[in-house]
Parts: sequence; C-alpha cells; structure tokens
Amino acid sequence: MKTLLFTIGLLTAVPVFAQHDAHQNASADSQAKQGHSAYAGIQSRAVKALSEQQTADLRAGKGMSLALPAELNGYPGPSHVLELADSLGLSAEQKLQTQKLFEQMQVEARALGEQVISSEYELDRLFKDNKASAASIGETTAKAAQMQGQLRASHLRYHLSMMDVLTPAQVAKYNKLRGYQ
Repeated sequence: MKTLLFTIGLLTAVPVFAQHDAHQNASADSQAKQGHSAYAGIQSRAVKALSEQQTADLRAGKGMSLALPAELNGYPGPSHVLELADSLGLSAEQKLQTQKLFEQMQVEARALGEQVISSEYELDRLFKDNKASAASIGETTAKAAQMQGQLRASHLRYHLSMMDVLTPAQVAKYNKLRGYQ
C-alpha cells in the first residue's frame, strides 16, 4: 500500500512524461477526425510511453520543465545562468562554479534519464510479452515513478545550489531577464 501511494504521489508530481509534444497533438487531432485513435501511429515507438523527443531529451540531460517550481519561484538554473553570464555580470569564479554545477547536473541527469527510459521499457515489455500482472505492474510503475522522481529532484537540487553561487542582486536580475518580474 505504501508503494502504491508513493507511486501515485510521484506520478502526479511528474506529469511531464505523460504529455505528448505539439506535433503528436496535431497529428492526433487529424487522426481523430478520420476515426482513428489519437494513439494510432505511436505503437511502433521503442518505448510506448515516451515520444522520440522525450527519449532524446532524457538522454541529453535536458530539464524538460522538471524544475519549474524552482525556476518560477526565484531559483535560477545553471544552464540559463550560463546563457546569461555576461548580462548577470558573473565573476570568473562564479562562471567556473556554475559550469561545474552544470556539468555535474548533466552527468547525473543523463544517468537518471537512462534509468527512466529503461524502467519505461520494462513496463512496455511486461505487456508486449504478456507477462503483466497486478503485482508486476505495481512494482514496475513504482520503479519508473521513483526514477522520474529522482530525476526531478536532481534538477531541483541544482537550481537550489545556484543560490550559493549568485548574489541576491544577480538572482533578481536573472528573474527580470527571464521575464518573471
């Protein structure tokens, strides 16, 4: 029961993986008008629950909006800080610290992204191989949710770490430059 509640909590906290990209939505609208399921055409995906773009983004360590609670509440992310380094007036030391955090985040996010892909693939295989049961689904979705939650927490931690690198004035300028103020 604890595992089920934990899984439900993580799945509702990480909705980004359940969303389709804009291209798929446009395609789905067209298919629906023809009487086809909105899912028609995606059954050939390597991992059914992940679009090609989501898979590529996970492998690349991209943020995929996972850190929005931090980003939109005044906690800058390393990637965007590097993009705005000159405008923020980062010192050489701040650039170095930010670059180091970004590189660490990428290594961590890529590894966790591969684990997300792998856990989603495992879930896919259960159904493809006709081995799905209530127990195996519960166990495998819990693992997938745990990996997704760890990936999200990783991105959020690096936003938090940036608060030790930037001055309050730089954080305020970042938020203004990003259009949040």
